[in-house]
Amino acid sequence: MALRSAKLTLFSPLHGFVDKGRSSLLQRRRSMAPTATLDKNEELRRLREVNIDEAPGRRRVRDSLKDIQLNLDHILFKTPETGIKTKESFEVNSRGVEIFSKSWLPEASKPRALVCFCHGYGDTCTFFFEGMFLLRLALSGYGVFAMDYPGFGLSEGLHGYIPSFDLLVQDVMEHYSNMKANPEFSSLPSFLFGQSMGGAVSLKIHLKQPNAWTGAVLLAPMCKIADDLVPPPVLKQILIGLANVLPKHKLVPQKDLAEAGFRDIRKREMTLYNMICYSGKPRLRTAVEMLRTTQEIEKQLQEVSLPILILHGQADTVTDPSVSRELYEKAKSPDKKIVLYENAYHSLLEGEPDDMILRVLSDIISWLDDHSLQAEGSSVTTM
Repeated sequence: MALRSAKLTLFSPLHGFVDKGRSSLLQRRRSMAPTATLDKNEELRRLREVNIDEAPGRRRVRDSLKDIQLNLDHILFKTPETGIKTKESFEVNSRGVEIFSKSWLPEASKPRALVCFCHGYGDTCTFFFEGMFLLRLALSGYGVFAMDYPGFGLSEGLHGYIPSFDLLVQDVMEHYSNMKANPEFSSLPSFLFGQSMGGAVSLKIHLKQPNAWTGAVLLAPMCKIADDLVPPPVLKQILIGLANVLPKHKLVPQKDLAEAGFRDIRKREMTLYNMICYSGKPRLRTAVEMLRTTQEIEKQLQEVSLPILILHGQADTVTDPSVSRELYEKAKSPDKKIVLYENAYHSLLEGEPDDMILRVLSDIISWLDDHSLQAEGSSVTTM
């Protein structure tokens, strides 16, 4: 999920509120990013006024903040990019939607396998995940591919709007199927990696393509929205009715997701600079589609058959770790593993203390290494 403090949201450029506290936070961040452009407060004030409801505004803001992002004092922005080929693309898909995508590939060798990333609600593949986990996977020999969903990040569409979760899944399937069909990659093992809502996207893709993937890594997957994030039943029915009339309106209440998701307070403050994430109240149709999707997935957990690694913080209050345990128990896959991290929150790769982030990364890479070797061995045996 995109995680930015509700307090910070009030000062964000998305909503045009008066800045009452952001400048003091920026002053504190000067020591954190001395070579970045934090001294250009005039530019930051200008960026706060940019309308990012549509993709051109989001792209402009992202381009202007690249230097600041790369100099944030976060362990996952400290990996050198030497030896990695990166590529950014904008391509119009079969529905006529312009999709932003990015890839990270080992420069000196063929990838050992492909990892296709599905980001969380409101998020993008161009901030935390751009500078950290994706790069580290590429340094471990994997070809990593990511895309922004329509309406999120740098892809075309109204910000934060999901008119149909099934169409969103279809867009992701199309993009990654086209990528996997490339002769350069078609013989390689391929893994889905879904974080939060991206876990739901990954599971939906698997259920539609049960034999197309070597395995999946699910990080705090959104198999069910935590009970305290769901409106009371009466209000929920009212919101469902309103969604048919005012689908794009932002009327759904939401708790402070950055506080709920980031255990490390210093890292939580860095979410301020993820300006192109969607941090407003969920749009009505978006909220209804997410609720409907999680209800569908809950009923299909026993149909999950591919090798899966499930990682979840035991203190996660955004997505329910007990449902991850239920997924682990019900999935019919004979190859499944779950790791529950004591005291960890929702954002395992962005918002935890450094030692926990490194532990989670190690668990992911170790599992991918083992399953890539198994897939290679199976391919050799059947030849």
